Amino acid sequence: MSLNRLQLQAVLIQREELRYSPAGIPVLGALFAHGSEQTEAGMQRKIELEISVLFAGKLAEAAARLNPGVRLNLAGFMAARRRQSKSLVLHVTEFEIIEV
Repeated sequence: MSLNRLQLQAVLIQREELRYSPAGIPVLGALFAHGSEQTEAGMQRKIELEISVLFAGKLAEAAARLNPGVRLNLAGFMAARRRQSKSLVLHVTEFEIIEV
């Protein structure tokens, strides 16, 4: 099996309404913003991005209670948004609220 793991600190920008898959699994889509400085080739690089995120199961139910502006540690794997799509989404397998 190949490695596919992403960890990111990000701020919730918006979230969709909780919905259910045809199999009855809770699913929640959301958009997060990340900003940081990273070192690349010995130089500092400012990173600003938005990332689409998908929560499923009990994580979706918990994430449905989050309000925009909350900062989270997110961890999960990347997958195509849909079959035959080149657009990626982070499927969250764990998250933690960062208390400020």
